[in-house]
Amino acid sequence: MAGTIEVLVPGGQANPGPPLGPELGPTPVDVQAVVQEINDQTEAFDGTEVPVTIEYEDDGSFSIEVGVPPTAELVKDEAGFDTGSGEPHEEFVADLSVEQIKQIAEQKHPDLLAYDLKNAAKEVVGTCTSLGVTIEGENPRAFKEKIDAGEYDDVFAAEASA
Repeated sequence: MAGTIEVLVPGGQANPGPPLGPELGPTPVDVQAVVQEINDQTEAFDGTEVPVTIEYEDDGSFSIEVGVPPTAELVKDEAGFDTGSGEPHEEFVADLSVEQIKQIAEQKHPDLLAYDLKNAAKEVVGTCTSLGVTIEGENPRAFKEKIDAGEYDDVFAAEASA
């Protein structure tokens, strides 16, 4: 293998400018082909920052591996805001449903340290705490206590553990 490049790009909106262009310029790959392939593979993340790893060979061939966006980006995208609260324990900027927490946990589970979906959801709730996002109108800390008490075991059943 000739080399590896790791970058964060907006899903479906990569272009030959920075950060990709300067990284790919000195390599033997067709920059436009790499950009097109990244956009095809990240289309579902529409504008959300996505980690991408490009491995290339001396003959110009390449492969692309798309990661999952950071949890905070998924929460912001799902809740529809750009910036978290400056005072996340007093001022809340958005509210998510239990189903939205489950969806984010399912997306992130392969990248998290959690053993199961329930613990992945608790990691997502922790991110909500630091961003100032409530869940079902509740403080995320109170929601986490309910998860710990088993109130949402039916929602976060292991069906989606990957």
